[in-house]
Amino acid sequence: MVADPAWARRAADLAAQLVARLGPAALRVEHIGSTSIPAMSAKDLLDMQVSVADLDAAAASFAGPLSDLGFEEHPYRQDHVPAGSGDDPGRWVKRFFSRRAHRDGDVNLHVRLAGSPNERLALLFRDWFRAHPLAVPAYAQFKQMLAEAVTDGGVYAEVKDPVVDLIIVTAEEWAATTGWRP
Repeated sequence: MVADPAWARRAADLAAQLVARLGPAALRVEHIGSTSIPAMSAKDLLDMQVSVADLDAAAASFAGPLSDLGFEEHPYRQDHVPAGSGDDPGRWVKRFFSRRAHRDGDVNLHVRLAGSPNERLALLFRDWFRAHPLAVPAYAQFKQMLAEAVTDGGVYAEVKDPVVDLIIVTAEEWAATTGWRP
């Protein structure tokens, strides 16, 4: 799908709803993923990230409010650890919720620990692409071709993850050079 300027507004509206419903346990609510990057072609599916101090407590307290907003929790509790990082997979935990066929649009909601490497990676990925718009068309084309070739979501993620790993290597260099912080 062609980039939609309405994604930013929809994400801002949803972020405001999430802040109001989830309360102070939601330390940050951010629009992430391809729809958060200007001019990036993507599926009409927002990715949002909620940063929390305690995943278990947040998942328990968020269940009701998120259900009221049309979200359901999924068993995915682990993010991909970038190849070669040697990081402890236990630092890449999360809770995952989604909303489908909703009048306000489809959403993937990632609840991650504040200060965790997976919280940081999602923000770095977004901000690096925002700072490097000439890289946007190539990544968008890769995702489009992959989506056309692979219909299984798990296989799609397995193929996409190493490409994201490559982008993050460059993004980390950019972060170090510019002093970028989430």
